[in-house]
Amino acid sequence: MSTPEIVLASASPRRAALLRQIGLRFRTSASALGDDGEAMLPGEAPEACARRLALSKAQEVAARLARGLVIGADTVVVCDDGLFGKPRDEEEALAFLLSLAGRTHRVITGVAVVDAETARAEVEAAVTAVVMRPFGVHEAAKYVATGEPMDKAGAYGIQGRGALLVEGIQGDYFNVVGLPLTLLATLLRRFGVDPWGAVSAD
Repeated sequence: MSTPEIVLASASPRRAALLRQIGLRFRTSASALGDDGEAMLPGEAPEACARRLALSKAQEVAARLARGLVIGADTVVVCDDGLFGKPRDEEEALAFLLSLAGRTHRVITGVAVVDAETARAEVEAAVTAVVMRPFGVHEAAKYVATGEPMDKAGAYGIQGRGALLVEGIQGDYFNVVGLPLTLLATLLRRFGVDPWGAVSAD
């Protein structure tokens, strides 16, 4: 059986880079839905929120296609009861960072795979604990001035300069970047797709 076309329902360059990193053949068709970390519904757990948003993105793109497997993802950052999506401006980015400084937070990524032909969906979420080292407003402002935090849930990128703020993690590193690859591979296998067999030759 031939491998179905794989479509990434995201405009995130980091998620696309991760798929390229493992050699997966795919194309991108960004979802028209909102950014990562939209508000939770009343009484909704963060993991349920991430799964719901990931599924919505994948279904929105799958509805436009006749066939193929569509990957949707949504990442949220949670500290205590606070949900940290992408900052709206530099002031909010600074506030996010100072709230996370010296504390442990959770990065939750919902991942959905939807079969465009049958509408069958598989959805899971990965959780990684991230420990931020203590830092003050001066250092946080320097980081915000680089522009790196502005398109990232929680206002930092562990794969970039934000690594200087991270003391340690427990769980999947790639989840913090934006796409837990082991979990994605598990979901693809549920559709009969061997990730090792869906890779490009180069």
